[in-house]
Amino acid sequence: MAERRMFAKSIVLSDAFLDMPLSARCLYFTLGMLADDDGFVGSPKAIMRQCGASLDDMNVLLSKRYVLQFDSGVIVIKHWRMNNYLKNDRHKATTYLEEMKTLAIDDKGAYTERSLLPENTECLHVVSKMETDCIQSGYTGKYRLGKESIDKDSKGKDSKDISSEPPASSPVAKLILKDGSVYEVTQDEVANLKNLYRGANVEKELRHMEGWCSKNPEKRKTRKGIGRFITNWLSHADETKETGNAWEDIK
Repeated sequence: MAERRMFAKSIVLSDAFLDMPLSARCLYFTLGMLADDDGFVGSPKAIMRQCGASLDDMNVLLSKRYVLQFDSGVIVIKHWRMNNYLKNDRHKATTYLEEMKTLAIDDKGAYTERSLLPENTECLHVVSKMETDCIQSGYTGKYRLGKESIDKDSKGKDSKDISSEPPASSPVAKLILKDGSVYEVTQDEVANLKNLYRGANVEKELRHMEGWCSKNPEKRKTRKGIGRFITNWLSHADETKETGNAWEDIK
């Protein structure tokens, strides 16, 4: 495993990243330092204990999709390839091959779940050992999904680059914040929240949150605190299997 790690300023100096609690940001940096050369972390709970992070900190990173979680408990840093570049002779491939098979790489270079992609999506790469070797050695070619695209590329015809137009993630819910601005919960965030809180109806709870934020202006959350508000609400709904008044019980 490489000795040095890097972090892209476009990620760690963005408003979205800086809006997270300091403890969640510290956890992100620690995970980044201890991940393998493909961005995978096999024992995230042990690392949380090492840096004094809480489960809430991890949930914030998951809900904001700075890290992605697998059923095995392994996590991967979503923007790993945007943060780090390793030459092929220094790169040691991850041992989490089954988890790697479930991922794709978007046109910005970030990991994303293949299960979330629409069929015949052409602007995303499939992660494979061959592509890992190519990308780590500086290759920037496009790998496309779908037989039609592969056939076209093999013939050298009708191949087009649409990497400048990444698929949009439209908001599922809009929560009014303390300052009157709006926090948009995207489809990607909802997909991750569903994996975390499988006993809760996430979309329904988000609609209740919208109503609660609208009717309780004096209790609205800041942009920094809205992530914890969402995870606390869904955690309670997941445990009690009750809907609609989750925050009334945990406020």
